[in-house]
Amino acid sequence: MNKNFSTISSIDLNNKKSWQDSCFITLDIDWCHDDVLSYSIDILEQSGSSATWFATHETPMLDRLRANPKFELGIHPNFNFLLEGDDRNGRNAEEVIDRMLEIIPEAVCVRSHSMMQSSILLNLFYEKGLKYDCNHFIPYKEKINLKPYRCWNNLIKVMYSWEDDIECMFGNSFAFNHFEFKSELNVFDFHPIHLFLNTKDLSLYESTRPIHHSPNELFKVRNLEEGTQSFLEKLLGK
Repeated sequence: MNKNFSTISSIDLNNKKSWQDSCFITLDIDWCHDDVLSYSIDILEQSGSSATWFATHETPMLDRLRANPKFELGIHPNFNFLLEGDDRNGRNAEEVIDRMLEIIPEAVCVRSHSMMQSSILLNLFYEKGLKYDCNHFIPYKEKINLKPYRCWNNLIKVMYSWEDDIECMFGNSFAFNHFEFKSELNVFDFHPIHLFLNTKDLSLYESTRPIHHSPNELFKVRNLEEGTQSFLEKLLGK
C-alpha cells in the first residue's frame, strides 16, 4: 500500500494530485472518554500519519490534537435532537453549528453526527466559514470512482467510502486483504471507541455501552481478533 496520508483541507480541486494519490484518515470523536481518545491519538502519532478529527465536545485532548501539525480539527455537530424537539444542543441548526465553532473556531471541515445533511445545512456550513463537507457515504464495494466536487455555494463535497461501524452493519471482514482501493478518492472514517474495542461486530459495542466511560473495564473485553484497530494499522502500513 503506497499511499500518502493527508488532511481533508489539503484537497485542492485545481490540483488532482492533492487527493488522487492520497488516503484521508478521518475520526469522529463522538463524546468518547479522554483515555479512549488518547489511545487513538497514540496510534496515529506513532505512525506519523496525518488525520482529520471531527470533534464533538470540549476536552483537554483538543490541545494535544492541535499541537500536532499533521492533524486538523473539524466539527461533528449533532442535529438529531432537533428532530425530537429537544434543544439541548441548540434551538435551531445555526445555534448547533455556532456552539461547535465556539469550541473549534479554526474548523474548515464538517461531518454531521449521523451524516445529517440538507441544502439548508450545506448553505449554513458555508456561511459559517466551513469549506469542506464530509457527509456523503458511498460504500467502496460499489466500485464507484469517487472525486471531490464543488457545490453550488462553493462548499467542497468530500465523499467517504469506508466506516468502521458500517463495515459491521454490512457484515464485512476486517481482514485488510479483503479491501481494495478502487477509487481515486479514498477517505476512511474511524471512531475512537471502535479502535479502543478493536470492534469487528456491533454486538460487542452495544453490550459494553454501560462501561464506555470506564476505560480500564472496557479494555478487558476488547476484541483480540481482526477488527477496527488492526485494519487501521494495516492501512497505515504497520
